[in-house]
Amino acid sequence: MLDFIKRLLIAGIMGVFITLLFLGGKTNAQMLEPDTAAEEWIWPTDGVVTDTFGTRNGSHYGIDIAAGLGTPVYSVDSGIVTKSYYSSSYGHVVFVKHHNNLETVYAHLNKRYVEVGHRVKKGESVGEMGNTGRSSGVHLHFEVHESEWTVNKKNALDPVEVLGDIELGESVQAFKQTAERSDALHASAKINTYDESEQNQYIVQKGDTLSYIAQKTNSTVQTLMKINSLTTDVIRPNQVLVIHSQ
Repeated sequence: MLDFIKRLLIAGIMGVFITLLFLGGKTNAQMLEPDTAAEEWIWPTDGVVTDTFGTRNGSHYGIDIAAGLGTPVYSVDSGIVTKSYYSSSYGHVVFVKHHNNLETVYAHLNKRYVEVGHRVKKGESVGEMGNTGRSSGVHLHFEVHESEWTVNKKNALDPVEVLGDIELGESVQAFKQTAERSDALHASAKINTYDESEQNQYIVQKGDTLSYIAQKTNSTVQTLMKINSLTTDVIRPNQVLVIHSQ
């Protein structure tokens, strides 16, 4: 009888170990690699990259994107807002946890549009670009962390690992493919952006501004906004604009 009880206990203990191993394997399987987990991410805002990851003697744990005050800031993917507050360093800041176990940070905002617990969709505005906290100019400070953000930033990832390579001074735009896929698309397609024989449309390219397109097509920003029903002068790559040259 004693031997039978011992066998039962041993079998039970082995069962617990096997269950734990199974659960551990499942958890690890869900920890996707950043470059595959975030293939469909968008850039968090429109603007120019003014600082990159690892600068300032290694103390800069994100990238900075500068544009005008109030420029919309978007969630790069769907997720849940884990933090939304004001601090002396980040200023107005929003944290979003995504399904791929990555957490993103949107700092120095002028305004926050979401609160803790809010479920955001990819491309949903979480706030607007500002100059709050320890900031020397209007910009978005954007961070990516594996699993979760920590005070010592031990989980910080270089955002280019998930958004694609970007150079200092390069323009980025939301609602676009990551840089690698976008460059590959342009290289293969070789799109002719403006043909004098077809003056009715223009396909927006990476780095284009509405002012540049207006000048190139002998139009004006106001005209382009009116005929394309644009409420702002923000445009994105591969967007097709109707052109009426003057």
